[in-house]
Amino acid sequence: MAPTSRVRYPNSVKFSRRKAKGKGRNWLRLLLYFLLTLLCILASPVLAKVPDATHSSSQLTNVNITASQQGKVLYDAGRFAQAAQVLQQAAQEYKQQGDHQRLATTLSNLSLAYQQLGAWTQAQQAITESLKLLKGQEKSQNLQLLAQSLDIQGRLQLAMGQTEKALATWQETAKIYQQLKNHSGVVRSQINQAQAWRTQGFFRRAVEILEQTSQKLQSQPDSIEKAVGLRSLGDALLVTGDHKNSRLALQQSLEIAQRMQSRAEIGASLFSLGNNARIHQQKVEAIAYYKKTFQVSPSPLTKVQAQLNQLSLLVETKQLAEIEPLLASIPSQLYQLPPSRAAIYAQINYVQSLMKVLSTDLEFLSKKSFSAVSIQNLAQLLAATIQQSHSLSDQRAEAYALLSLGNLYEKNQQWSEAKTLTEQALILAQTSNASDIAYRLEWQLARLLRAQKDIKGAIAAYDAAIETLKSLRSDLVAVNQDVQFNFRDSVEPIYRQSVELLLQSQSGKLDEKILDKARQRIEALQLAELDNFFQEACLQGQSVTLDKVVDQDNPTAAILYPIILPNQFQVIVKIPNKPLRHYSTNISQLEVDKVLAQVQKTLVDPAATNAVKIQSQQIYNWLIKPIESELSASGVKTLVFVLDGALRNLPMSSLYDGQQFLVEKYAIALSVGLQLQNPKPLVRQQLRALTAGLIQPPPNFPNFAPLPGIESEVQLIASAGVSTTNLLNQNFTSKALENEVNTSPFNVIHLATHGQFSSRAENTFILAADGPINVTQFDTFLRGQDETQPGVVELLVLSACQTAAGDNRAALGLAGAAVRAGARSTLASLWQIDDESTALFVGSFYRGLKDGNITKAEALRRAQLQLLKHPNYHAPSFWSAYVLIGNWL
Repeated sequence: MAPTSRVRYPNSVKFSRRKAKGKGRNWLRLLLYFLLTLLCILASPVLAKVPDATHSSSQLTNVNITASQQGKVLYDAGRFAQAAQVLQQAAQEYKQQGDHQRLATTLSNLSLAYQQLGAWTQAQQAITESLKLLKGQEKSQNLQLLAQSLDIQGRLQLAMGQTEKALATWQETAKIYQQLKNHSGVVRSQINQAQAWRTQGFFRRAVEILEQTSQKLQSQPDSIEKAVGLRSLGDALLVTGDHKNSRLALQQSLEIAQRMQSRAEIGASLFSLGNNARIHQQKVEAIAYYKKTFQVSPSPLTKVQAQLNQLSLLVETKQLAEIEPLLASIPSQLYQLPPSRAAIYAQINYVQSLMKVLSTDLEFLSKKSFSAVSIQNLAQLLAATIQQSHSLSDQRAEAYALLSLGNLYEKNQQWSEAKTLTEQALILAQTSNASDIAYRLEWQLARLLRAQKDIKGAIAAYDAAIETLKSLRSDLVAVNQDVQFNFRDSVEPIYRQSVELLLQSQSGKLDEKILDKARQRIEALQLAELDNFFQEACLQGQSVTLDKVVDQDNPTAAILYPIILPNQFQVIVKIPNKPLRHYSTNISQLEVDKVLAQVQKTLVDPAATNAVKIQSQQIYNWLIKPIESELSASGVKTLVFVLDGALRNLPMSSLYDGQQFLVEKYAIALSVGLQLQNPKPLVRQQLRALTAGLIQPPPNFPNFAPLPGIESEVQLIASAGVSTTNLLNQNFTSKALENEVNTSPFNVIHLATHGQFSSRAENTFILAADGPINVTQFDTFLRGQDETQPGVVELLVLSACQTAAGDNRAALGLAGAAVRAGARSTLASLWQIDDESTALFVGSFYRGLKDGNITKAEALRRAQLQLLKHPNYHAPSFWSAYVLIGNWL
């Protein structure tokens, strides 16, 4: 344990109110860790119950039962270190008495306490000894204890990354609960199994298990256990991104709790419904749920958590006039909470919301509330949480509190004090295996070292933060909702700041190793974005680097990596069989985003060709012009872009050099990362397409117009010599598509229907006759195909789709659809275009694929040029909408 007992931090925080207000605008990027408490079993495991004492028990045994029960009480109160100490003492006494049953139970609970403290070795030793004792006894009365202990073992295995072992453990647990006819235990085991499947990437299997769980719960009579099970199911579905069914399960849980007149369960379900609404961006509804939670729940902790979430939402939505009543109410509630990790986290979250309030004009606050929000007061509150967590011997909570106080010093530019606190917290986080806190501390340390001009140390700290994020990849997206919700604040800046520092770390020509490291870091950011989009780790498996592809397989292709930094537009270029090149333009990110937004708006207007040329030439000058002569001299014919930020919303084919569009000189493709999955050319003679099209959208989607050209589009595919299996109009349903995917042999999927790409997975979909097919649902179809069919989807075509209006990160949905489809290549439109021109484009593209000895990228280019030369479709709004993602060969 690091020596943190001498806490006098507030005395050294030299703040003044005038200075604080002057620095207020610098607080906008402060991390906001709101508490989205999930009540599923993984967060709140069931402790094993100590058997009742028999009449022959000695007085010492009775004392031990009290001690074991005391350990459970301490655990439930969030006082994990004290619980572990008490349980350890009880276990020693049971061991001396030879009371194997109570010893096994106590050891299981001891393991759980150690898990909360991040003490994996001790937790493993305790649960192993417990299970050895229980499995050595054949009495049926031990089965319940065995099942509870196995639950705890599975939780430990999942936390340690032993996902397959955790799954097997929970399957064994489910069998025991079924034998005991313990329905709530079966439900708990199934929810745990779904989490294990999902962590391994088997999203489809996880969803199936949760659906089975839902069916079992529906058949049970009303009870508190059923209400809890439905709430756990709803929380688990929320984590998987199934917000609709999550809300349904939570609503059912609430209704049962109301019928059972259980205020505790009513409050818990209302709180979960608030979290559901918040993640679904229904902020007004979320606030209403939090208010109801506060009114109904008898739990002081649940009440204050609801108000904290309400406060953070009001701050986030800048409804600052409404926060004053909360500022008056929350402190007294916080002080009444008994010491625990949950209480400490609640206090820290309160402080962090107040820190964000400080970034605004505080004149709307009364003098009393203004004083409560003063920086000096916040420092004192954080110091108190540090002392409290230290007294609880809770290293995780102490690290979290020190992180926040260090950030307070950082904002006040007290670099040395902030660095001391951050390093102290990092030791605690690493000791307690709190990687989700450690990466924030490593990031904070990197910023502090950079501020102190220690560039080498800062780079090393950024490297450490990103390595920790890499190890957390599955956990961040599957469990830690606060990180997920604040991805742009708490994850993305780490990558961008790191790349900026790398590229600025050397004067003059950069070392090629530094350039390679910078582009790999941008790729890692893109993968992290996709993980966050789908709420699970996406790209796994073997792949081939793009450098190898262009150096050996396709030496006429070059790769460009534009990187948008706060004050520079950086570009790294790979030309075949040459070292990496680098150039930059000094321009702010705000100006870059402004230009990109203008071009994006102009591109969709058929009458704005001249404006497109003028605006896109500016982007051409940043991105292509510095390297254009070398591209020409090297015989480059294809440009592959790994795009960053808002650039992904623009088709690179529309860039203009003053005389020609880029598509007139090069074939163009996009890549999500620096690698390709099994990069092989398309086998032309064996094109088999599953085509699905919908002329008339469903009646409840009036914003989507009919697409009468779809029949012609499908006919042109067949006339190009492609073998087709068709699902048209009312035959194109989600179930029919799933059936065909699982039964028909094909290597091309062509979907001619309306669709939308968004920065949120739940808003990314394609339309079938029976309604939208969400991107995650579509993914489950294709994963099913992978399990039953030997072939691979070579090409996915998404015709007539568009990016969501007003969403400047909508292309993330396109990248997500491309990656998760499992297709080697995806062709899609960034906006919807005239369906007659689409039919012409599609026919030309497939003829090029079938007949010509050319790459997919070149087939796309020729189809685009055919429209560009057409008298009716020469405007960029017609031909530039389509982009090719993935394998361009």
